[in-house]
Amino acid sequence: MTTEVVEEEETTEEESFAELFARSYSDPGRLEPGQKVTAKILSISGEWIFIDTGRKGEGVLDRKELLDSDGNLTVEIGGSVTAWFLSASGNELRFTTKVGGSSAGNAQLEDAWRGGIPVQGLVEKEIKGGYEIKIGGSVRAFCPFSQIDLRRGNAEEFIGKHFSFRITEYAERGRNIVVSRRALLEEERLREKELLRETLAVGQTVRGTVSSLRDFGAFVHVGGIEGLLPISEVAWGRVADIREVLTEGAEIQVVVKSLDWEKEKFSFSLKDTLPDPWEQAVQSYPEGTYVTGKVARLTNFGAFITLGEGVDGLVPISRLGGGKRINHPRDVLNEGEMLEVKVESVDRDSRRISLSPAAASRAASQAEAELVDFRKSAEEGAARSLGSLGDLLKARLK
Repeated sequence: MTTEVVEEEETTEEESFAELFARSYSDPGRLEPGQKVTAKILSISGEWIFIDTGRKGEGVLDRKELLDSDGNLTVEIGGSVTAWFLSASGNELRFTTKVGGSSAGNAQLEDAWRGGIPVQGLVEKEIKGGYEIKIGGSVRAFCPFSQIDLRRGNAEEFIGKHFSFRITEYAERGRNIVVSRRALLEEERLREKELLRETLAVGQTVRGTVSSLRDFGAFVHVGGIEGLLPISEVAWGRVADIREVLTEGAEIQVVVKSLDWEKEKFSFSLKDTLPDPWEQAVQSYPEGTYVTGKVARLTNFGAFITLGEGVDGLVPISRLGGGKRINHPRDVLNEGEMLEVKVESVDRDSRRISLSPAAASRAASQAEAELVDFRKSAEEGAARSLGSLGDLLKARLK
């Protein structure tokens, strides 16, 4: 009986030890070299940044890694940072945000390749098929044209500048290294996109950067997404050439018009950030006033006249012939010429202004005024004649 109890206790102890060993080996909190984490910044010293990874042990980062080109710290206590695990020594967990500097050697670069850790590199020159990148003091790498950025640019934009890269190929003990900057940019854009998806909504005004120009509009990069700014949404007035209004790289404010996350189609408006000229149309162009505008478009039913930015009025074809019937407005007008018109009516809600040629309107007004004067004179003359006749009759009756 005693022997059975002892054997049972030994078996239980052995099983418990095996379970503990297996559990410790497969501990989900155990970090592997190259593993990526997002951690909270606990404190900052003269040389180190201390981070909380949610695991046992103290995480440390070299402070110099998080300085900008002017030597200013780019993070603060309470903020978060993305880093890659390097190694553990006692309770200290060493992390890095990038691999680079004069100390970067082949062993370190191989670890960066296996762990997906970004490396710092200098774009030295353009070579066949791409760029030569210098990593650390003497290690050379190759970056294809397609992997230097999200879009193809001029070599002058990149040569002589430092960037972060991901090692995509590591062969021949470091003699053949291929890197990609685009891979990191796409990951960053994906992170930004997920954040935007939670916060961005139709109708919001956001700041974006013009990434490219097309005849039909401009593509604008906002955070992690890129959307279309149609040429019709650039201004309230007609824009013939978008390149006269916008330039690539310009920062602009736009209003979100539509969001289709599934098809990844997004659209923006620049004109919605500008004052609507039709709000002041009644005050700017009162009925009965004469203004000079530019003939914008000629159609079968009339001529559109631009009175001001974003405000067009229509002269019907029936008013263009000067009393004669014409087949098309082009018989008497040319697009681009200036024309004085009279404002006949303004409908702000429908965004419609009815116009007539000033010359014809003035002639009609003059004719009407003359007719009124004639009628008035005739009425006054008739009244005088009646008065005289009445006086004559009165005299005879006496």
